[in-house]
Amino acid sequence: MERSNEQPGARSGQPPAEPPADRHPTIRSVAARAGVSKSLVSLVLQGSPRVGDARRQAVLAAIEELGYRPNAAARSLVARRTHTVGVLLHDMRNPWFVEVLDGLNSLLQAHGLRMLMIDARLDRRAGQDFARTFQELRVDGIVVVGTLPDTEGLAEVAARLPIVVAGNHEPRLPRVDLVANDDERGARLATEHLIGLGHRRIAHIAGQGIVGELRRRGFEAAVRAHGLTPTAVVESGDGTEEGGYRAAVRLLTPARGTGRPATGRPTALFAFNDISGVGALSAAQELGLAVPADLSLVGYDNTYLARIRHLWLNSVNNASHEVGRRAARCLLDRMERPDAPAGQQLVTPELEIRGSTAAPRPT
Repeated sequence: MERSNEQPGARSGQPPAEPPADRHPTIRSVAARAGVSKSLVSLVLQGSPRVGDARRQAVLAAIEELGYRPNAAARSLVARRTHTVGVLLHDMRNPWFVEVLDGLNSLLQAHGLRMLMIDARLDRRAGQDFARTFQELRVDGIVVVGTLPDTEGLAEVAARLPIVVAGNHEPRLPRVDLVANDDERGARLATEHLIGLGHRRIAHIAGQGIVGELRRRGFEAAVRAHGLTPTAVVESGDGTEEGGYRAAVRLLTPARGTGRPATGRPTALFAFNDISGVGALSAAQELGLAVPADLSLVGYDNTYLARIRHLWLNSVNNASHEVGRRAARCLLDRMERPDAPAGQQLVTPELEIRGSTAAPRPT
């Protein structure tokens, strides 16, 4: 009995069936489809200028036809880069961090870099030893957003990895760039606004760290310049809504006031940040004080909270998106020039006027 060598469908006039598509195309199958070597495909994937246009187009066409996707891990081993940036945050609950991340990611993504994030509040161990964590992940650079939980070993890591600090003014180390808001100037803007409205009894709900110190310094400089130090009060806070609420209660309740001048309760509050300002607003409402008729209130950071219509909080715009974008630019530059001297950039703040301040009631 003879066997036919005809392919199925040949007798019926149908064309021979095509071989099944490669479900997982490899660099070898791309090379075979384009009629080139594997090494030439690798050169095309790396963007090498040594490949002629005709063969480059053939390889790209084969990649498109086969649906080939380069293996990121394999490419990282070859190029000794992972195209990832480690980002350490202090607390993702603060909307300011989210807006900085938006600016940071917009530029990093445009340069083919992805972010790997650690929230130091959620993962204390990784936050405290973030440098080692990110080195184990083989990131190409690190951005620290806000306050550092631990600065030990940062200088040593900076000798091996590009590092940028965004939104803080320390630490000052060789090869570590800083991008921050001019916090002292912003605090003066807020305080000068309240003084300009006629307020003479002004209180500040202070924050923590170097940023809190700078904003307090700006507040104190403004009241001192106008001779209002005797009636000015600073109350400690922690940058949270609850902290702002408790500080405002202490300031606005006569029986619980501590350290407030005998001239009466403050007619205006300048809060360390918007979150503290929201807490202060809640305290004022509970105490029967209308904002801004009985109490003027200014926050800081100009986050989405300040823009909520029923809050409509005056706030210092610290250009968080721009801080993030500049931090990304600094990191890209540091990757290109790792031995360049450390730099510091201060972004100029502006005061956003909404509906939470007014002239004090006549006495």
